Amino acid sequence: MKYKVLALAVLATIIYSCAAKSSAPTASTPPPVKTTTASTVMTAELAEGKNLYENNCAKCHKLYDPKEFSAEQWKPIVDRMQKKAHLDDLAGQKIYNYVTMN
Repeated sequence: MKYKVLALAVLATIIYSCAAKSSAPTASTPPPVKTTTASTVMTAELAEGKNLYENNCAKCHKLYDPKEFSAEQWKPIVDRMQKKAHLDDLAGQKIYNYVTMN
């Protein structure tokens, strides 16, 4: 009898410890609602372009000041480097927007 009670207790412990731990879903806070204005969108896009420029272009060479070249001069530079850095067209456009807006 003691053997059966002990075996049942061990079996219950094993089953309990192997059972999936389901927790009640926590209420996730929704992301803050952003009011979008033209300046906010442009600022966020320029910030992303700056981030892409600094993190991708600086891997291979020094970063040039965006004011060193005109918009016409930047276009072929960004196109050529976009291919070398394996960036998609959207990332290339964001970098181009950043370097020509400053």
